[in-house]
Amino acid sequence: MQRWIAPLVLGLLIAPAVYGEDVPWLNEVNTPPQSLGTAADKASADGASWKQQREQIRTKWNDFLGAYHFADLPLQLETLKEEKLDDCTRLLIRYQVEPGRMVRAYLLIPNETSDKPLPAIVAFHGTSATTFNKLVGLEGEPERHMGLRLAKRGFIVICPENFLWEQNSYTASTAAALKPHPGSKGMAVMLADGMRAVDVLLARPDVDAKRIGAYGHSLGAKETLYLTAFDDRIRAAVASEGGVEIGFSNWDAIWYLSDAVHEKDFSLTHHDLLRLIAGRPFLVLGGESGRGCADGERSWPTLLAGHEIWQTHYHPPIRLGLLNHGQGHAIPWEAGEKTIEWLEVYVGGHPARE
Repeated sequence: MQRWIAPLVLGLLIAPAVYGEDVPWLNEVNTPPQSLGTAADKASADGASWKQQREQIRTKWNDFLGAYHFADLPLQLETLKEEKLDDCTRLLIRYQVEPGRMVRAYLLIPNETSDKPLPAIVAFHGTSATTFNKLVGLEGEPERHMGLRLAKRGFIVICPENFLWEQNSYTASTAAALKPHPGSKGMAVMLADGMRAVDVLLARPDVDAKRIGAYGHSLGAKETLYLTAFDDRIRAAVASEGGVEIGFSNWDAIWYLSDAVHEKDFSLTHHDLLRLIAGRPFLVLGGESGRGCADGERSWPTLLAGHEIWQTHYHPPIRLGLLNHGQGHAIPWEAGEKTIEWLEVYVGGHPARE
């Protein structure tokens, strides 16, 4: 098993990106309810101290997950299908994520040509029998076509298929995926697969390596949270209704973190993940209530852990917050439009300086 420390850690800590503009509604999403107050203005530890703490957080989580990444493995990428659409070309591709294991993904490439590399998004699908079809516009309501909507706005988008559909059940798929990685968690597979999708994007000359973001809904939001926390190549992200804290959703499923999260000595929380994300724009979409709803006002204490680190160690303003649309476990059209605007500004836009 190849253990890893996510790339570009030093670059992020020493010289975080400074963005040329902000979404006009930033204050609406990065201001917690008055009952919670704001992030404590703690005394600033020096950069070296936070760098050390950050690595300790990564190490604890990597050890728990049994994290791995085969960054140098040949992609063996092949195109299975190609379709020319009005706004983009939709490719069904397959590539190697680890020795002997291939993953399918849709790749959406805008038709409009450019003499400069384009921004790109890793877009993760939700729990659906047809996996990534909704994301790329092959079925479902237009609100769910987020991959296609992003491609229409000028992003190259990769939509990898989650490993849970590789066998005839989620448990069988998890057992098969973890067989080469005894001791690892299902989330380690999802994280490694997400990092491999970034590798695929970076292998393309038309992708700007400094402008890669992530998006996901439900299951995909969980993948987005972990990919953003552990892979500093992700510049900004949006996680829709995944449950930012362990108690908010079925994180104890064997294909995520397993029931190890209920053991008496388990002390990790997703507060740590928001601390790792701090310095890069991260938006949570919450539906507040209803069947399957995972995020809402209850998400704020976890987000404030990221606020505290951002306030102390990174450039203002804080760009980490909650867009609570209050419409349950869904992606309302307007929330999708704000998702795209967030990614346009913080991934697609050129920073003021690096």
